Amino acid sequence: MELFHQSAAWAAVTARMRLDPSFRKRRTRWFPALALVLGMAVVGLSPAEAISPRRLLEVTDLGNPVVSPDGRYVAFRAEQASVERNTYDTTWYVQGLDGKSPPLRVADGGVPLREYVNGVGLPSPAVWSPDEKWIYYRARLDGRISVWRAAADGSGAQAVTSDPADVRDFALNADGQTLTYSVGANREDVVAAEEAEYYGGIRIDDTVNIAAGLFRSSKFDGRPATQRFLGDWFSMGPLLAKVPDHWKAVDLSTMTTRGLSASELLVPPLTPADLAPGLPAAPTRIARSPGDERIALLMPGKKERGVLTSRYVELAMLPDRRASHPIRCMAELCRHKDITGIQWRPGTDEILFTVTDYDRTQSIYGWNVITGMVRPIVLSNGLVSGSQRYWDIPCALSSNTLVCVAAEADRPPRLEAIDLKSGYRRILFEPNKKLEADIAATVPAKLIHWKDAQGREFTGQLFEARGASTEHPPPLFVNFYNCYGFLRGGVGDEWPLASLAEGGISALCINAVPEFRLDVVAHYDQGRSAVESVVKLLAAEGRIDRTRVGMGGLSYGSEVTLWTMAHSDVVSAASVSGISVTPTYYLFNSLRNAFRSSLREMWQLGAPDETPKRWKEISPAYQLDRIKAPILFQLPEQEYRMTLDYVLPLERRHQADIYAFPDEPHIKFQPRHKLAVYERNVDWFRFWLEGYQDPSPEKAGQYRIWRGMKGRTSRSRSGTGAYHGS
Repeated sequence: MELFHQSAAWAAVTARMRLDPSFRKRRTRWFPALALVLGMAVVGLSPAEAISPRRLLEVTDLGNPVVSPDGRYVAFRAEQASVERNTYDTTWYVQGLDGKSPPLRVADGGVPLREYVNGVGLPSPAVWSPDEKWIYYRARLDGRISVWRAAADGSGAQAVTSDPADVRDFALNADGQTLTYSVGANREDVVAAEEAEYYGGIRIDDTVNIAAGLFRSSKFDGRPATQRFLGDWFSMGPLLAKVPDHWKAVDLSTMTTRGLSASELLVPPLTPADLAPGLPAAPTRIARSPGDERIALLMPGKKERGVLTSRYVELAMLPDRRASHPIRCMAELCRHKDITGIQWRPGTDEILFTVTDYDRTQSIYGWNVITGMVRPIVLSNGLVSGSQRYWDIPCALSSNTLVCVAAEADRPPRLEAIDLKSGYRRILFEPNKKLEADIAATVPAKLIHWKDAQGREFTGQLFEARGASTEHPPPLFVNFYNCYGFLRGGVGDEWPLASLAEGGISALCINAVPEFRLDVVAHYDQGRSAVESVVKLLAAEGRIDRTRVGMGGLSYGSEVTLWTMAHSDVVSAASVSGISVTPTYYLFNSLRNAFRSSLREMWQLGAPDETPKRWKEISPAYQLDRIKAPILFQLPEQEYRMTLDYVLPLERRHQADIYAFPDEPHIKFQPRHKLAVYERNVDWFRFWLEGYQDPSPEKAGQYRIWRGMKGRTSRSRSGTGAYHGS
């Protein structure tokens, strides 16, 4: 894609975008055509391939960029799904920042490490050796999590640690001669503890996730493992996860390992708790200047009444950790902004900060703490800190260059070098350029804005149906929650938007208003209002058929989907992948104080017999008579039991089709499961909104079920069915 960015046309466009923010926002009018013309110059004149669910699943994600000490190279990791082996392949690369050579593969990164509760991948940053000969990183290979190092010239990689316990964290000493690392419980001890519980019986207390199963009920770090709640809300980890860190050191010249005493431990990174107690507010994020004691910090802004947390944060600086009077950034460009990242530019007085706008686009600015001036560096139309799956990965930074993972709604992730003086953006590595060109040629996304009847402004990314016309407007599918980066399938990544658009269904991802209101009814209802108002708008413009609207969501998105179905007739068919509050949900989690207090604060719910009126107002279990449209449930095994209050009655009246996926947490991650979910969602909405049935013989069974549902749905809507009971 080098030609794409170095052409005179593109240079002129990017220069205009840097200087004129309004031009950046208007990019949807010209970008698809320009991308198509210039992209074709790269990939040739071959026709665009179909945007299949599998192509979206197999996008190469990029992450964890880190610049070498001399600022000439960047190390980063690539990750790609393998459907055949039902896993993800990760690879570490090193590339020169001049972009004259392609990236050099230096090591296998192992199977990605994941969060225990959400299933999303964890960052795995590398550390350069001072002499720039090695990169050090944590990886799970051969059934263990160890620290590895790879030669930057690609000549080989080796494990640095060989420990009976998995490595939790590591650091490289300043001279590069010693590596320190921490471990928890030995792997054999964890297995023994699991088996002891199995044979002796598992005591049910507030640490046990009853809904997920008791013994090795989910895959942690690649193996079936017993899980436990660790603290607030739904944070979970494996058995013995609370064993304290034990630190060790490896002499890198002899490769010998020894234990470390408390006095030998490295000074831990500065945390907000280490700052002076007299600060006006507790910082949410801090960053220490690499050359002195100055500290950049983010503090919560003023919180509006009825909102759980402030929408905005304040950017400030402390001269040192003992100071209690922060110097605030007072420039317009840093006030009343959602600042999501900060870091110091080495050797300067400038703090770089990332702003994530209400439409989920990001910009990077520089604040000079001496002059008080703020300057724009990057004004983007998407993310510059990752993609949909990894959307909070900070850019790597040298004194004159940012290296960022950039992605837009219809442009897959790529690695860019950004000049800190001019803001000029240059692509270093673009593994998904053919898919990008095909989307631009067939179903490019458009950022749209609208307001509801209350004047609330919403934004969304619209993939218009291929071949759509105002004479025969297409159906619409809506995904509600957040639209970060490259939009494969919305939050939770389950509804392949570009594939739906290519199949004749316009697909819209809607951004929720970025605040959590303590009145959960208002919180849910803003989603309903967003959907109703955009359907009205697009139908009035002749762009969609308002009688054929589908909706899907995960987590908060699934709650809003069910709420919308119960309080509106706008949705014709739905797909849900998450739980809503029900008596069973409460019962399964009622031993935990953290759960009960959070439920009371955020949902205003006590036990069902304590706040019955509130339960009937909020829970779909009490609103089944209002839900008329068919629903596809594709649920993780860890959660599906908590939905049975409403899922089973809906299935009994032939209004739901239910699938549960083994060994999956809140967000499904196994590639074969992801592909099955993708394809079934496409089939589901094409069936209900277009009347289309895939002729593949292996899908005959699902269509037989859906045809039966359609017949009963038609009868019930005409007044002869059994929608008001089981």
